[in-house]
Amino acid sequence: MAVDIVIPAAGESVTSGVISRWLKNDGDFVKRDEDVLEIETDKVTMGVPAPASGVLKTAAKAGDTVNIGQTVGVIDEKATAQAPVSEPKPAPTNGKQSTASVPAAVHTSAIAASGHSGEDVRATPLAKKLADEHGINLHGVAGSGAGGRVREQDVQALIEQKSGQVAVAAAGFAPRPQAAGSSPIGAGSGASRRERMSPLRQRIAARLVEAQHTAAMLTTFNECDMSAVMALRSQYKESFEKKHGIGLGFMSFFVKAVVGALKSFPLINASIVQNERGELEIEHHDFYDVAVAVGTPKGLVVPVLRGCDKLSFAQIESGIKDLAIRARDGKLALSEMQGGTFTITNGGIYGSLMSTPILNPPQSGILGMHSIKNRPIEHPVGSGQTALRPMMYLALSYDHRIVDGAEAVQFLVSVKNAIEDPTRLLIGM
Repeated sequence: MAVDIVIPAAGESVTSGVISRWLKNDGDFVKRDEDVLEIETDKVTMGVPAPASGVLKTAAKAGDTVNIGQTVGVIDEKATAQAPVSEPKPAPTNGKQSTASVPAAVHTSAIAASGHSGEDVRATPLAKKLADEHGINLHGVAGSGAGGRVREQDVQALIEQKSGQVAVAAAGFAPRPQAAGSSPIGAGSGASRRERMSPLRQRIAARLVEAQHTAAMLTTFNECDMSAVMALRSQYKESFEKKHGIGLGFMSFFVKAVVGALKSFPLINASIVQNERGELEIEHHDFYDVAVAVGTPKGLVVPVLRGCDKLSFAQIESGIKDLAIRARDGKLALSEMQGGTFTITNGGIYGSLMSTPILNPPQSGILGMHSIKNRPIEHPVGSGQTALRPMMYLALSYDHRIVDGAEAVQFLVSVKNAIEDPTRLLIGM
């Protein structure tokens, strides 16, 4: 009996997705509830399990766009696992192997295998396609993606390296080969190529444009002296990790500081929504679910840490680490990226000195953290003396339709004060 493999529902607004890869090959024996493929939607990447035990027969390939409810393969319950095909042994001739004694089919399969990317290699569909087109074997290639996954950029680098070697062999006068699907730009110029934008990247693009078109977005800036937090972190780092099993980072301080500021300025924790008549209303939230932006190989995702006002420093650090790991592995559920009331993004981990973060609709505020740099400032304040201090620029982007400039500035000052004097976080100031 054949059982269909059907793309399951992934959320109310998700109607389609792209098969990112098959985890099992056509003809493999699979067990019930074992993931056989991964599908990437505009919200999440999820595995699709086998509905029964049996032999897999695929009806779609990696890179195909499929709809929710579509059949992409079947499981033959009556079939058994295929036994590996043993290659015929060539007859020895005077201790040397004769190529003539080996069947032509064996030669053909060996040649094809040497240039094929291989289904068991962890690689993106585009990387495999590009490797197949250029006869590159991906076995042993170190990928730059999550978990060592080979990306198209890795294959492109190998292609350029290969073409460079060919050019050297031809006395350096051979032009660089054009990439598949590209058009020549001019003599001696590089190749160009196009690739399909992933559903997640399309969703990110749509959300960013939506934020700029629907909100009256402004950004206010300030800076904070990180000395006190850095000293506190240095003092308790080892004992904190020994007791809680997690490192003490900067994010827990900022989450705590943001929650305190949101309590003082609740409109920044609110959202503008439409009622059933299309009229705008302010939706107030008496909870503090902070979204934390996480960069992944597939794009930026913003998982939500729930109930931050009730969490300890250790719980915040553990929660953020768990969300970040599962985000990079594509293991987040759709529900974990919905419902946040405020967002924090840390461009400083990439070296950003200052930026204007874009709102995460329908939220009314987002805090941008940046690199810590030693800069000369007046210290102590009012002394007239200058000292080098570890400073961080802070940026708050907010929806001016609901938040006034004075509130935004005071909110950012509240965060600054809490970071510069962390004891405020302990006594709720």
